[in-house]
Parts: sequence; structure tokens; C-alpha cells
Amino acid sequence: MAFWQRLREDIYSVFDRDPAARNVFEVLTAYPGIHAVLFHRLNHALWNLGLKWLARFLSAIARWLTGIEIHPGARIGRRFFIDHGMGVVIGETAEIGDDCTLYQGVTLGGTSWSKGKRHPTLGNNVVIGAGAKVLGPFKVGDHARIGSNSVVIKEVPARATVVGVPGRVVEAGGTTDDVRREIARKLGFDAYGATPDLPDPEAHAINQMLDHIHALDRTVRQLCQTLRAAGIEPGEPCLPELNGCALHSATSQEGWSVSGAPDAAEAGRNAGASM
Repeated sequence: MAFWQRLREDIYSVFDRDPAARNVFEVLTAYPGIHAVLFHRLNHALWNLGLKWLARFLSAIARWLTGIEIHPGARIGRRFFIDHGMGVVIGETAEIGDDCTLYQGVTLGGTSWSKGKRHPTLGNNVVIGAGAKVLGPFKVGDHARIGSNSVVIKEVPARATVVGVPGRVVEAGGTTDDVRREIARKLGFDAYGATPDLPDPEAHAINQMLDHIHALDRTVRQLCQTLRAAGIEPGEPCLPELNGCALHSATSQEGWSVSGAPDAAEAGRNAGASM
């Protein structure tokens, strides 16, 4: 009875996460992600019974048929969904919680040749975007989102959104949980992790440094004016302009500034006007 309940859950999880799914027959016959999961349920049972060669042989057959490689030793929770699926690789000691979603090209791999735990553990409700590589024996927390083509090599906190190579937790204007949840909500199940609302953490950091430099520039000019008013000539400060240095999110069509601060050119003009 448990088998049929699991099968029903696996099938109906597709309708929750893929708007292209139309009916149960189509899902059962045309979705390689479902085929790979069903093969794995059988192979994992054989693996636990000690029939390891048979389990590996059938997993190889499943890979030929679906393009998805799941080691029979991997532990997978309920309502697991692989969308598209081609090129997905899940290692022997990987553990996947309930309600997780993987897109094409994802690797849950290891970075060591030593035996033992060497693949990641995913919590519940984790979404990993297309082409992402999660490498190593660490935990990815519940409700985490990993953007497309990211390379993650260390632990991911719960509810975090990770992008980039190497992967970094996205932070926009602060580190509060509310901000991270909002970013994760906007990213949702986007397979490629490229929404206009997704900030670039590197651009955010550089823009913050630019804001600090502009503030220092204005302070120096004000000090020079104060010294001149007191009859002391400090000389003209030789500071190069920073026009056009602000970075924008690569996914934004409107040149949206990640830091939310004024454009560097505008800040430079304001600093010049203060003289």
C-alpha cells in the first residue's frame, strides 16, 4: 500500500510544480524525472537487500533511458521531482528530504575519494536550479534555493538563496530573514535563477564601497572649504572622478542598481557641485 501512496504523491507533485503537465497518463509515460524516481525506488530497495550489483545494473539502465543518474545508495524523500532531468547526477551518499525539486544538469556530488559521507544532504522543500553543482558532505537547509549554474561547496542556511561561482548567499540591503524570504519567493521555481528581482551580491558589495568612497570625497571637500574659511589654504584635492562606476544586476532590463543607492555618476556630480 505504501508503494501506491508514494507513486500517487510523486505523480501529483508534478502538477504542483510543472504547469505543462496535463494529465496522469502523460506524466507516467512522458516524464523522465518520474521514470528515474520510480527506478530509484526499486533500486534502493535492492541495494538495501544486499543485491548491490543488480541495483547498479538497473540504475545504469535507468540512466540510458532517462539521462538521469541516481546511485541506488542515495536516500530520497517523498514527492521528489526532477524537471526535464537530462544530466542530473546524484551520488551514493546523497540524502534528499521531502518536496525537493531539481532541474536539468544538477549535480549532487563529492569532492573526496575517501569512503564515507561525501555527498550533500538536502533538507525539505529545497529547489536547485539548472546546471547547479552542490559538492561535498554538508547540509543544505530547509526551503533553500540554489540558483542556476551556481557552485556550492559549503553549508547553506535554511531559507537562504544562493547564487554565483562560488555560491554566495544573496543579500539585498541587509541580512534579515524577511529580505531573504522575499528573494526566494520571487525566484520561486525559476529553473535558471535569472529574475529581474534577483540581486547580484558582488555588485551589491562593490556599490556599497563606492557609496563609502563618495561619502569620504564629500567630507574631504567640506573640510577643505572649512580650512579656507579659516584662512588656511589646503591646496586642491587631486581626486579622480568615479563617473560610471556603479554596477547593475545583469538580469535587470532597467539597469536597476543593486545597492539601491544613487548612480555613481550622479553622486560624482553632486560631490562636484558641493565645491
